[in-house]
Order: sequence, then structure tokens, then C-alpha cells
Amino acid sequence: MSGGPPPEQGEADAHWLRRATELSRRCPPSDTAFSVGAVVVARDGTVLAEGYSRRDHPRDHAEEAALRQVDPDDPRLGGATVYSSLEPCSARASRPVPCAELLLSTPVPRVVFAWREPALFVDCDGAERLRRAGREVLERPDLAEGVREANAHLFGPA
Repeated sequence: MSGGPPPEQGEADAHWLRRATELSRRCPPSDTAFSVGAVVVARDGTVLAEGYSRRDHPRDHAEEAALRQVDPDDPRLGGATVYSSLEPCSARASRPVPCAELLLSTPVPRVVFAWREPALFVDCDGAERLRRAGREVLERPDLAEGVREANAHLFGPA
């Protein structure tokens, strides 16, 4: 896959979150799920995988679709960052394993997201679960506007 700036706080994180937000705009519309994009980036800036909600299956979440593309034994996962336009979910109506738990089943040490999941479908504490498990979690609300725009259909007219 392609590459870009190595993950780090600051402009590189913003670069990859903008890519995740671009991916969220590819999601087939749904009235019952958020449109989310995710990018798995190795320490050196190599893109290991990309995914978005409902990419391969109507119940796919972005992180799930992306992680499915990476060999779980790939040693680069131990230094990778997962960028998700929306906070990784901690509960799901559609599948038994939420994205926060999927991430915890990998050695990925760092997760960066733009928008904390609104309590529209489930109460979410994915960021807190990841932090409690020792993962570095960074929220970038300054980049959330594009994610809200990609999900405006869920909230009706302003």
C-alpha cells in the first residue's frame, strides 16, 4: 500500500485523520449506523490497511474492515497507529465484538480519532476502554467537523 508521514502527534495525525474522513464518505448510506473510515499506519508511514463502514458487508465497521486486511502476525502492528474518523465502538447491535475489543486483540499501541461517538445508537466508552488497557488514545476534535458532515443524514435538518 501507499505511504505518507510517519504517525506522530501534530500534522501527521491530522493528515491520516483527514484520510480516514475521506474514506467515511465512501460508506453506503445507513439510517442505523455511522459512516466511519479507518487507516492502519505503520511506524514508518506505510499504510497497512484502509477500511470504511459497510465496505464488504452491510454490518462492517471501519476498523473491522481495515484490520481484516492485515495479517494479525505482521510485526509492524506492534508500532502502528489506527486512525478512525469516529471513536472505536464499545458496544454493537450488529455483531458480537465491538471495535475497541477488536483493537485490543491486536498489538496496536496507538489509536487516534476525530469525533467521540454520539449516544445515538449505543453508549460508547471505546476511548476509555482502550486507555484502561494501556493503549495510547488521542482525540482530535479539531478535525471532527468533516466526520459530522459525513454523518449529517443521521441527525436530520439542522
